[in-house]
Amino acid sequence: MKTRVLYIYLFLLLSACSEKVETVSPIIESITESVYASGIIESIDQYQVFPSANGIITNIYVSEGDLINSKTTLFSIFNETSRISRENAELNAEYSDLKQNKSKINDLKLTIDLAKNKMLNDSLMLKRQRVLFEKEIIPETQLEQSELAYQNSKTNYLSAQLKLNDLQKQLKLSDKQSKNNLRISSQLERDFSVKSNSSGKVYSILKKKGEMVNTQTPIALIGDAKAFKIILAVDEYDIIKIKKGLKVIVSLDSYKGKSFEAVIDKIDPIMNERSKTFTVEAIFTKQPPTLYPNLSLEANIIIKTRQNVLTIPRKFFINDEYVQLKSGEKKFVKTGLKDFQKIEIISGLNKNDVLITPINE
Repeated sequence: MKTRVLYIYLFLLLSACSEKVETVSPIIESITESVYASGIIESIDQYQVFPSANGIITNIYVSEGDLINSKTTLFSIFNETSRISRENAELNAEYSDLKQNKSKINDLKLTIDLAKNKMLNDSLMLKRQRVLFEKEIIPETQLEQSELAYQNSKTNYLSAQLKLNDLQKQLKLSDKQSKNNLRISSQLERDFSVKSNSSGKVYSILKKKGEMVNTQTPIALIGDAKAFKIILAVDEYDIIKIKKGLKVIVSLDSYKGKSFEAVIDKIDPIMNERSKTFTVEAIFTKQPPTLYPNLSLEANIIIKTRQNVLTIPRKFFINDEYVQLKSGEKKFVKTGLKDFQKIEIISGLNKNDVLITPINE
């Protein structure tokens, strides 16, 4: 009785196994080799807006979804230090203004006139003293005193002229430097008004009024309102196959059951060491009607396509090199292009051969 039960069990097991064995014959069709990549949608000319200085947001002049022009004011930022620096620069510019320092120049010119008059008087006195000395009316010491007085007054006159030249140069330099500092301070204060770099759409405002911001933190996201591009991450093992101009088939989660075509437009030449991928950009040949930045997608980059070739499903292969015939023979075949479902047969099979799914040994 036990032996009979065992035979029945083996028969049922073999019958079940035989039902799982599939057969197939090679067929002639087209096959496409492609590289899979995941990615996102990004607006053309999309960029993050950064403030040029630290401060507190006092006003936000745009809303998410607004269409803007280049140089549109987006935010105003307040910084007390910048305001004080600008006021100090104004005071310094006013103090150093060349017109305001005319009195210093005039005072020195008056000193020069006095020194010149004294030098002329001392020169006349020296001439008289020399005549008197020649007539032996005055002693030599008195003549020497007159000569010394003249030399001193001459030195004072020349020194005053040099001081005037130095003062004029110094005042001109201070005037120019103070005005430059005022322009710099005013520009820095104007930098607290954040403007757009280009026309487009405000996709995101990342900070609120009253928040503290710095030059390292983005405060908004702006990009083209209508044109979008595809950003793909391609594995390092596949990047050598990718070339500009290759066709891309794109599937978007937002458009279930539909696919869109694009072409490779740009390949970044450096690998992301963390993800071991390269960034590849593609442009739609016909863009979907509605898109938003950061929509997720999957893509197949078409490497090669061949028409009228012999193919069989991949699941009938053993290590992508061998197949098992219905007769039980294990046969080596030479293969060509491969996609996710089938493989091209170059030699080793014909369309009359019957294959079975490989039996685990």
